[in-house]
Amino acid sequence: MYILIVGSGGREHALAWKCAQDESVSGVFVCPGNAGTALENKVSNVSINVDDFAAVKDFCIEKNIALVIVGPEQPLVDGLVDYLDSNDIKTFGPSSTAAQLEGSKTFSKDFFIKYGIPTATYAAFDNFDSAKDHLKNISYPTVVKADGLAAGKGVIICQAENEALEALVSIFKDQAFGDAGTSVVIEDFLIGEEVSFIAVVSKDKIIPLATSQDHKAVGDGDVGLNTGGMGAYSPAPIVDEKLHQKIIEQVMKPTMQGLIAEGSPYLGFLYAGLMINNGELKVLEFNCRFGDPETQPILLRLKSSLVELCLSAIDDQLNNYQIQWTDEHACGVVIASNGYPQNYTKNKEVKIKSSDAIGMKLFHAGTKLQGDKVLTSGGRVFCATALGKDLQEAQSKAYNLVESVSFDGAFYRKDIGNKGLK
Repeated sequence: MYILIVGSGGREHALAWKCAQDESVSGVFVCPGNAGTALENKVSNVSINVDDFAAVKDFCIEKNIALVIVGPEQPLVDGLVDYLDSNDIKTFGPSSTAAQLEGSKTFSKDFFIKYGIPTATYAAFDNFDSAKDHLKNISYPTVVKADGLAAGKGVIICQAENEALEALVSIFKDQAFGDAGTSVVIEDFLIGEEVSFIAVVSKDKIIPLATSQDHKAVGDGDVGLNTGGMGAYSPAPIVDEKLHQKIIEQVMKPTMQGLIAEGSPYLGFLYAGLMINNGELKVLEFNCRFGDPETQPILLRLKSSLVELCLSAIDDQLNNYQIQWTDEHACGVVIASNGYPQNYTKNKEVKIKSSDAIGMKLFHAGTKLQGDKVLTSGGRVFCATALGKDLQEAQSKAYNLVESVSFDGAFYRKDIGNKGLK
């Protein structure tokens, strides 16, 4: 069978790499892909505009695609899954209505309150003046969020009122996040440790994936601007059996039941970003997709067939599916371009000294091929990922893999995984 992966980042390289390992898969296409997917065994890139739903459909029919997995959030919110489903093409991902859990922070916060899902106290505003007035009536620090999709960068932690005002000016006046910032959510700042909880979901059926923890801030020690993620590790020791069950009961089940009640049952990866404090949890956000960079270490640990897992969910057969993991730990370190998550240069030539070894994988993210050269094309360029008998060994191997890559302006955090080693 043939598989189509939609997207171009590190998550999509990992999804394509994992699908290509399946003996039943003859080939994997990635639209539009990156240099890593172009060079991957059994994988090839497709030059189709993802916004052109009809072109994606025609390609699926032409190549007899058995499964489409949509990686990034924008095509999900825009309704690609709905369109392909309506043309009898098996597609793994939520409907555009269900994807509003990520597409609109106001929608998701209202949904949390309606269905009793624990979250921070908040207020939503669609104009600058009302939001500005609200700043006088709250305590600090506070969190200002652009309502729409902002590639993981639309969250600003503000220590004082003047910083919150600057955030509102940036979002409403300077349009720092474009259409994503036509409205904002202002919510209480939560103290604790952040955890990623990702599951495969089909209606009311939930298969949790391996636990993981990512590192959002750009700098060592979790300082600096928020990013799409600078690295991740799996499993996350903070999620013990008691907390795992609490997440299922307090977050995942009521979310599934709420979406069914709203007439939008969920299908796809569902990612809950959680804040844990003394065993109590609150939902920071939902992502309606596999996280990046969590995908890379999680898929390195997955022993089961990703293709079979996705098809089981589409066919409403998750109850019969048994997922298997390696006992090894995994760590992934993002290598980024200088200036990320703000302005950064592109088209820097990349030198890669060594190829992947067993239990190690260099996933491409912001790269492209120009002839036989690999060039940078994004802010997050690679995720160097490795397995180890414990987290310390996985971390050590991942950083060894980082050292095999060089390009002008490359940087990375030096402390990915340290939280899990404490």
